[in-house]
Amino acid sequence: MQSIRISTVGVVVAMGVSTLLLTPCVDAQDKYPSRPVRLVAPYPPGGGADFTGRELAQKLTEAWGQQVVVDNRPGAATAIGHDIVAKSRPDGHTLGLGSASGMAVNPVMGTKMPYDALKDFTTLGMIVSLPFIVAVPATLPANNVRELIALAKVQPGKLNFVSPGTGTPNHLAGEMLKMMTGINIVHIAYKGAAIAATDLASGTVQIFFSTVPGVMPFIRGGRVKAIAAATAQRFRGMPELPTVNETVPGFECQGWYGLIGPAGINKALVTRINADLNRLLGNAEFGQRLMNGGVEPFSTTPEEMQRFLVAEQKRWGAVIKSAGITADAMR
Repeated sequence: MQSIRISTVGVVVAMGVSTLLLTPCVDAQDKYPSRPVRLVAPYPPGGGADFTGRELAQKLTEAWGQQVVVDNRPGAATAIGHDIVAKSRPDGHTLGLGSASGMAVNPVMGTKMPYDALKDFTTLGMIVSLPFIVAVPATLPANNVRELIALAKVQPGKLNFVSPGTGTPNHLAGEMLKMMTGINIVHIAYKGAAIAATDLASGTVQIFFSTVPGVMPFIRGGRVKAIAAATAQRFRGMPELPTVNETVPGFECQGWYGLIGPAGINKALVTRINADLNRLLGNAEFGQRLMNGGVEPFSTTPEEMQRFLVAEQKRWGAVIKSAGITADAMR
C-alpha cells in the first residue's frame, strides 16, 4: 500500500510539473505576440514590397500592441529574405512577405533554391496584388492592345519590351503576350525598373509591363501612356483602363505579396493571424491607402494562398518552358 501511495503522489507531482511546463506555452499563444514581430521584406527599401510591408507593419502594430518591425533583406533574387523566414522558429514572431519571384517563378526556373517554396513555409494569407500595366511611349502609334499587336505584326522583331531583369514577372508578362498572340517582340533586360522606365519615356524602347508607381510620374508628365492593365479584372485604382484579356482572353500577369511564416506554426495561431490580416485588408481606409500606393488588397484564407502558389508555379512554368528561359540566363 505504501508503494501505491508513493506512486500516486509521484503521478500527482509529475502532473503538476507537466502543467507548469505547459502553461508558458499556452500563455504565450494566448498573449501572441509576446514580443516584437520581425517582418522580413526580401527587397531593399523603396518599391512595392517595402511600401506594403511598412503599411502592414504599422497596422499590425496597432492591432497587436507589439511593435512589428520591417527587416529589409534583399539579395539572390529574393532567396535571402525568404530563406531567413523558412529557417526561423515557428512561433509567429518572424514573418515575411512572400513574393511572386521567390515563391512562384524562381522555384520553377531551375534555380537552385535554399528552400522548398511549397513545403518550408506556412501560408498565412495573401496581402496585395501588384497590378502591372502595359506602358508605352506617348509617341508610339498604338493606343490599345489591339493596335499594339497589329503594330508588332507588321514590324516583326522591331519592337522591344523591357523588364527589370530576366525571369522577373515583368519579363514573363511579355513572353506570355508573345506566346498567346504569336507576335515577335524582343526582350531587353535592365538592372532595375527605374532605368527601364526612363528609357521607355525617352522612346528608346517601346513596351514595359510595369507596376503603376514605376511609370506614373512619366504618365503624369505626358511622356508615357498606359494602354491596358495586365490584371484579370480592371484595376480599381484605374477603372477606366481596359485589361489585356479583354483583347487576349485568358491573359493575366501581376505581382503579389503574401504573408508567410516558417513551416510548423500552430494551426490556432495561423487562424488568428489570418483573421487579423483579413480584418485589416477589409478596412476601406487602409485599402484606399494601399491602392494609392499602386497595390490592391488581396485577401484569402491560408489554404487558398497555398492553392494559389501551386497554380502560379504551374502557370509560370509553362511560360518559362515556352520561352526557353533558364536559370543561367538570369545570371
